[in-house]
Amino acid sequence: MKHVVSVSLGSSSRDHLVETEIMGEKFRIERIGTDGNFTKAIELVRSLDGKIDALGMGGIDLYIMAGRKRYVLRDALRIKEVARKTPIVDGSGLKNTLERRTIHYLVQEGLFNFAGKNVLLVCGVDRFGMAEALVEVGAKVTFGDLIFGLNLPLPLKSLRMLALAGRTFGPIVSRLPFQYIYPTGEQQDVILKKYSKYYELNEVIAGDFHFIKKYLPENIQGKAILTNTVTLADVELLAARGARCLITSTPELEGRSFGTNVMEAVLVALLGKAVEDITVDDYNQILEQVNFKPRIDNLVKIGTA
Repeated sequence: MKHVVSVSLGSSSRDHLVETEIMGEKFRIERIGTDGNFTKAIELVRSLDGKIDALGMGGIDLYIMAGRKRYVLRDALRIKEVARKTPIVDGSGLKNTLERRTIHYLVQEGLFNFAGKNVLLVCGVDRFGMAEALVEVGAKVTFGDLIFGLNLPLPLKSLRMLALAGRTFGPIVSRLPFQYIYPTGEQQDVILKKYSKYYELNEVIAGDFHFIKKYLPENIQGKAILTNTVTLADVELLAARGARCLITSTPELEGRSFGTNVMEAVLVALLGKAVEDITVDDYNQILEQVNFKPRIDNLVKIGTA
């Protein structure tokens, strides 16, 4: 049995474990939260290194994208460098492939039409594949990177503006303590009453779930939520606040849609190659084989149950 573990800076209350079969291989897939404790995350990665098939780095990105330029986050590098034997990934490989494929699959299969719809992508620099794909299918995208990441009420209205903001703030953000720019630990359970107008102006709310939740209004009636890393409690929260539907790019495994870092670690374990040797074509080819399909939930039924 292959063993994959995501070591997350997120809350331990979101921990999950499943055993499943993918492409004829049995998998034990775990998510272990460290409640924002970097020292604990580093020690956990160190203890698992060389003992399991692949590691996911949850609750943090290794880098952010500004156009084609990457800025490596210093705190993420601290965790990654501890893994000397076991491959470790942060999910960026799937954000660049699976999330692109998800958007186009939804359109091609007639499951969701983004053309002309107002979409709020809460953070585009960490979901560059989704950002580009949404623009490609005709969505009117507002990028909320400065709002949700830096608490600056400055919406970005194009990929060019997103890249410019990334190049401007990337060198600074990459050196900041990660908890300054992203909810970790117990902060993931705090919802602030702010920036509700950006939700109101858009029909689709997309991107990282913890950023979506950070300022989630009491009323999101009729909104479509495009995200992943959701628990049953998250689904119930969205339904209770009126969301129309939930779409996740990663499949549901026993009531949980794992993060891209977890599912990328699964693919790395299947590929059996060093992470630095895995190409975009490798990911796309194995995605064809595993045939991951987006999860689509009608939340109206859940909210009225």
